[in-house]
Amino acid sequence: MMKKYVILIFGLFQMANARNGTNAPVTNPFKRYAIPDGIECDACGCSASGGSMGFASMLNTNFVGIRYFSQNYRSSDGLYSNSPWFNEDFNTVQLWARIPISEKIQVSALLPYHFHLRETPTGHQEINGIGDVTVLAMYRLYQTDTESTFLAHTLQLGVGIKAPSGKFDQANAGNVNPSFQVGTGSWDYILASEYIVRRKRFGLNTMINYIIKTENSNQYRFGNQSNYAATFFYLYEKDRLSIAPQLGLAGEIYGHNYQYSEIVRKTSGDILFGKLGVEVGKDRLSLGANVMLPVSQNLASGRVEANYRWSLNLNYSL
Repeated sequence: MMKKYVILIFGLFQMANARNGTNAPVTNPFKRYAIPDGIECDACGCSASGGSMGFASMLNTNFVGIRYFSQNYRSSDGLYSNSPWFNEDFNTVQLWARIPISEKIQVSALLPYHFHLRETPTGHQEINGIGDVTVLAMYRLYQTDTESTFLAHTLQLGVGIKAPSGKFDQANAGNVNPSFQVGTGSWDYILASEYIVRRKRFGLNTMINYIIKTENSNQYRFGNQSNYAATFFYLYEKDRLSIAPQLGLAGEIYGHNYQYSEIVRKTSGDILFGKLGVEVGKDRLSLGANVMLPVSQNLASGRVEANYRWSLNLNYSL
């Protein structure tokens, strides 16, 4: 009984921190539900990899698939009241997979290709290329027996690494939005936690992740980053059709960037999104869609504004 209370307190602790700055048994209707949410982003909310768009399929515990996501921002140097704003579109096509290693360990991998666009008063800018590869291993530390409890609890902890396979352009780091990049040029490390509580077909997923950034070969280091999320979900299943809608909040907190070991001013910030999504599956295929809109934000001292994020994914269950 004490272990159940410990797990419940841990989940509530995650949600409280968020406001402040699985393989289930066969009889469980959530046997395919796994949503470690929101791993990667980089400075000022303009992620090179997708922010809180998620790291796993809603319906498929183990899968391979392809995902497209889009993010839109406005940036300004903010020097004058009438300083011009310019539009930025961050686009990514991503190969992703989640593969079981053992009964309690699953490994997720992402390989992104980015094509980013920027419209400025002086003209059109465009960059594209392979982004940074990310690998994350999650270990299921605790899971209740859903046959003998009113609420089912699952707690997972994980570690990951992001390799500098994408190109970092030093010239772009000097812009108002230094994350107009296809890669950070650095080895970064991920600490992840996820807690899920379920009652029949309803559930709540909470998570907190922390990303430790390192200095790249250009002596530039993006600030460390925290991601958090709380998502309500419902799973409908009939015959071979599955539908899983979700509704929740997701946030990101960014530390200052550094160059030559000195703080780069006006590069920290935070943002809170409301998110709405759904995934529909039949047999081994599933199609998902997500939309995220900012609720509040303070990016780069107000010099960067997020407008929206959205994604589509197509997966094949293993």
